[in-house]
Formats: sequence, structure tokens, C-alpha cells
Amino acid sequence: MAMVRRARRINRELAEVYPYAHPELDFRNPFELLVATVLSAQTTDLRVNQTTPALFAAYPTPEDMAAAVPEDMEELIRPTGFFRAKTRSLLGLSAALRDNFGGEVPGRLEDLVTLPGVGRKTANVVLGNAFGVPGITVDTHFGRLVRRWKWTDEEDPVKVEAVVAGIFPKSEWTMLSHRVVFHGRRICHSRKPACGACPIAPLCPSYGEGETDPEKAGKLLKYEKGGYPGQRLSPPADYPGDPAPGLGEREAAAQAAALVTALEDGAGGAGSTAAPGTGTA
Repeated sequence: MAMVRRARRINRELAEVYPYAHPELDFRNPFELLVATVLSAQTTDLRVNQTTPALFAAYPTPEDMAAAVPEDMEELIRPTGFFRAKTRSLLGLSAALRDNFGGEVPGRLEDLVTLPGVGRKTANVVLGNAFGVPGITVDTHFGRLVRRWKWTDEEDPVKVEAVVAGIFPKSEWTMLSHRVVFHGRRICHSRKPACGACPIAPLCPSYGEGETDPEKAGKLLKYEKGGYPGQRLSPPADYPGDPAPGLGEREAAAQAAALVTALEDGAGGAGSTAAPGTGTA
């Protein structure tokens, strides 16, 4: 019981530290969030956010994306890495949405995990942030922190999810995930946690694994906590930091050329009037 009380207090403290915690992928609808989450594997949310405006300008719907020329899509998402495998996943999931779900992203976990490239973690991200269905997202940051806090010693994400779900009420699951991930990205880093600048240090059983000197620890802080831009090009209105920058000049030019090719090859996004990359979630 002592662990449960400490865990819930940590969550309350994190809610005060990160009242603006949110998904760090830009999106305007469930389809864009699904695609962005698939692209986020083995790269940063920043890199995905810099890449998706052109992708969604070319392929704004599942039907458009399912009909894409693979080589065109590969060039558009190349900055995210593993672009060939991700292209196969995006083409497959888009075709499945078109053929099996009427072109709409389903709002049930058991349906989402049938889509190519979509596992339980991706499904929980989409459900929690596009449909309001509570879910725990166990990424590398979440798993690392809950083990540091001694909530569990499990390594398997599904087992971690089950343990943490038993500690917190369902209504807290989605925001808990955001808060923990925010803390892991900004303060409780993998190799050099900023222990001396951590607002929940008194509650942490692993305090001292990182830099404890407040001044030195302060230099390790990232994003808005360190005075740097965030990861979203279009962050929520209550986000206290600066928006992320777009692609560099050379990469932007290459992607613009790829977008022109994709549109010329018959992608359905040519007539879209929505400004790409203006996520409102």
C-alpha cells in the first residue's frame, strides 16, 4: 500500500508540474494521429511533426493514402527513418481502413490492432487522444520511469500496463501517460537524469542515479523546462514553450519536390484546402 500511495502522490505532483501535458504529435483527426504514431517508431515526435504536413497534404484520407505510389510516399517520409517499412505499414493500414472500416479509424482496441503496423501502444495512443477512451501508453520513457519509481520491475510493456492500470483509476490513465512521458523527456532522462532539478525528488526511490547538484542538473533540462522549443509545430494554446521549428532548408526543399511528384502522380490531396500541420488536439 505504501507504494500505491507514493505512486498516486507522484501523479498528483506531476499534474501540477505539467498541467499542459499533451500528446506531442501534431494531428487534426484520428487518421492523422494514427499515421503519425506509426511514423514515430525509432524517431522523435519532432521529426514526425516536421514530416507529416507534406504527407497529409498529399494524402489527406485513407483512400488517398491507400492509392499512393510507394516510391512517392517513401520520399515524403524519408526523414523519419525506416521509411520503406513504414510505407508498407501506412499503405496496408490505409487499405484496411478503406476496405474494412468504411474509411474511418475504428474506436476499439481490438479493431485497431488488426491494422498493419499498429500494436497495443499505438492503439492506446489513438484511443486516448482521438476518442477519449482511457489507456496507458507504455513507451520507453514510461517503462523506464515506472521502474525507477519501483512501481514495477516488469520489462514487458503489456505487463507494465497491467500493473500500472491496477494502481490508478481508469479516468487517470491517459493523462498519467502524458505526464510520465513529459517528465521522462524533460527531466528524468535515460543516461543523465536531472535529479537535482526534479520537483518530485523527495518521492523518488532512485534519487541520486543522476546529477544531484541543482545548478548542474538545471543544465540538463530539455524543451520548455530548459528554455528550448517543444516538439510540436502547432502546440496547444496552454503550452508554455515555443513551437518546434520546421524542417531545415535542404530537407524542406527535398520534401517539397517529393510532394509535387506525389500530387502529379495522382494523389487525392491536391484539392484539399486544410492547412497541413495545424494540429488542434
